[in-house]
Amino acid sequence: MNTPTMASGFAAAFANFAVDQGADRASLLRATGLTEADFSDQDNRIPVSAYHALIAAGIAQTGDTALLLRHTFESELEAISVVGQIVHTSASLAHSIEQLNRYIRLMADIDLPTGVDRYELLQTPQGVWIVDHLIMPAADYLGTEASFARFVSEFRRSFPDITFAIELEVTYAPPPHVDEYPALFRIPVMFNAARNALRIDPVWVSTESHFEPGHAYAFSIFTHHADALLNDLGTDTTTGSLVAGQILPRLHEGSISMDGVARDIGMSRQTLYRRLKDEGLTFGDVHDDLRKRMALDYLTAQKVTVNETAYLLGFSEASSFVRAFKRWTGHSPTAYLNKVACA
Repeated sequence: MNTPTMASGFAAAFANFAVDQGADRASLLRATGLTEADFSDQDNRIPVSAYHALIAAGIAQTGDTALLLRHTFESELEAISVVGQIVHTSASLAHSIEQLNRYIRLMADIDLPTGVDRYELLQTPQGVWIVDHLIMPAADYLGTEASFARFVSEFRRSFPDITFAIELEVTYAPPPHVDEYPALFRIPVMFNAARNALRIDPVWVSTESHFEPGHAYAFSIFTHHADALLNDLGTDTTTGSLVAGQILPRLHEGSISMDGVARDIGMSRQTLYRRLKDEGLTFGDVHDDLRKRMALDYLTAQKVTVNETAYLLGFSEASSFVRAFKRWTGHSPTAYLNKVACA
């Protein structure tokens, strides 16, 4: 697939914060392959992998595994990205989440099934939740951790006298800096949960009075700029992502027809084959990679057994799944989970 990119404003802000905490700026840049020119405009695009390398280098230099989390709580999204300006000039919580989903690619390319938004405002008898639908291995918890920290910090800063967050559920295990959570999040956190979701006070969906009126003009300016940026990026997803979006709900079926997927996304088999080849992929690559990612997500969350995971991924026998898992990770499912638990 094409190399995922993101807005450099996030990397620039994190680099500044890491330096303030004692990291060496030149060393950080060497670790990422970035230059100061990459930080000259917050809308510049940089590889997502470079941002991850920057975070790893910052943590290594400061010895603080909570570095990204602290940065998120201490920074302001509107100073980093135009998406922050849009969110802060939205008419309501529901409207702000709608805009966040609309413009999320301006912050970073993400791998979501076609037709699925990253964030959902979900009202249930058990409460009102903001659900994060991005599928990531639980071991890669930093992004999920930071995304919810952003929600909590932005609302805490803008509405200090009104309760927003009530509790948090995350699929990952307690991180090395779990002792920092009470002071930073200030809400109960359930680890190893079945989903990533933040429960909020229902007042945020029962009224729009908390959001200040009169921002329509500013909102239109920010969205006009954001639309131009989206147009520059191109709104078409990669063929690999389109195929993954079709395969995901059918994973349990096991053998999935390339002809059927091609038909569902409006291509001939030959056209689909050619476009995947142009991205350095085959249909089997996409299917196998999706199985791998879902296997890591299911098992790390520890909500299903190995046999159940094999079924959910469409393997006819658990032994076939175990062989595939060893090919993906170099470990059996049991050995992998023991390794994660000891990390």
